[in-house]
Amino acid sequence: MAVTIKRITSRLELRSFVDFPNRLYKGNPYFVPKIFMDEMDTLTPSRNPAFQFSEAAKFLAYKDGEIVGRVAAIVNHRANDKWNHKEVRFGWIDFIDDPEVSKALIDKVAEFGRQRGMERIVGPLGFTDFDPEGMLVDGFDQLCTMALIYNHPYYPKHLEAMGFQKEIDWLEYKVFVPEKLPEKIERVSRVAQERYGYRVRKITSKEVKREGLGYKIFDLINKNYDVLYNYTPLTEELIDKYVGSYLGVLDMNFVSLIEDKDGELAGVGITMPSITKALQKCGGKLFPTGWIDVMDSLYFHREGSVEMLLIAVRPESRPHGLLAMILGDLIPRFIKAGISFGETNAELESNKAVQSPWDMFEKEYTKRRRTYIKDL
Repeated sequence: MAVTIKRITSRLELRSFVDFPNRLYKGNPYFVPKIFMDEMDTLTPSRNPAFQFSEAAKFLAYKDGEIVGRVAAIVNHRANDKWNHKEVRFGWIDFIDDPEVSKALIDKVAEFGRQRGMERIVGPLGFTDFDPEGMLVDGFDQLCTMALIYNHPYYPKHLEAMGFQKEIDWLEYKVFVPEKLPEKIERVSRVAQERYGYRVRKITSKEVKREGLGYKIFDLINKNYDVLYNYTPLTEELIDKYVGSYLGVLDMNFVSLIEDKDGELAGVGITMPSITKALQKCGGKLFPTGWIDVMDSLYFHREGSVEMLLIAVRPESRPHGLLAMILGDLIPRFIKAGISFGETNAELESNKAVQSPWDMFEKEYTKRRRTYIKDL
């Protein structure tokens, strides 16, 4: 039977789109389901402010009447303008091990891009850098993190057979928590406080909203990440969404803010206890009872690890030892909570500055993921 590609037009079809990976990876011990309601919101124009500057279409692939693949085609005009290119992105791509299926999906994305004057096709990428991005090319025997993508080993082979080439790679590490705070971190942190007047500030979820700290945090992220690959500057509406989606549910003991002597935000480190096993247990569906396991992992640290989501430091403050202050605040909290290791977010292969601090600790390389590109 030939492959049929259908563009999603209904809420019911979108639910099938979001649920497809759960069926494709059923029984796979390394796959971690996304939170179903979050995925639905991200892919719904009325619920995701990224649609204000993006065009997108979602497609399902059918064969013999069964869903066998999915993909989203995205034209992010804000990123294209910033980086002076004409690219259509593919994201949320999953397919069975059938080259006819993967080619049919990519062909639809290419068609979507050509109709809008695009010159290259690139992915996996989402609407913004806060969506999962990068295809796993190494580390298929490692448990995925909540924030990133798992895929079968045959995925990259399909893309390469279609003529896609490496655009950029990200690396991930498992960093083990030491028994005590390293002396170097303690020393540099002390200098940053005594010489430059920085201080650690701990906050509550209420303070994030009441004092507008969420906006200050994401403004700092905007400035810090602005030069990174294909970064999309966050709009005020997107910041509203991310403050509600992320900062509102984090355990603030695992968030570290650094303020300068004038009380201005100079650095931030955001980590969260792992909830991957809880998500596997509930299949990403929080209701009716999945939220109990998720909250249990989040606030009682049942899984014994953390996801190191991001660190951002004001550019002019980078030489002052703020990273040491962030780690100096968080590591004792990890030790007290019984956390044995942290998993880094995906770090650009070329970004040695963000990888070098992990050399102070016992660490283990775990995964490599890749964005592919091809001329249309």
